[in-house]
Amino acid sequence: MNEDTFNTSLRGFLKKVGITSQREIEKAVRNAVASGRIKGNEKLPAKVVLTIGGVSLSQEITGEIELG
Repeated sequence: MNEDTFNTSLRGFLKKVGITSQREIEKAVRNAVASGRIKGNEKLPAKVVLTIGGVSLSQEITGEIELG
């Protein structure tokens, strides 16, 4: 395994995940506030499930997103 190639590829994947996730979360929260489904001061439970084929990785990450 080439460590440099692996690290560069992994960082690129994580950057894509972070940017895409933030964009989608922001859009969903703004839409929910605008439609009145939430007030905008809640703490929202969040969960991400990370899976990587070929190495049998399945990791669940949980947390909260506080709106205000």
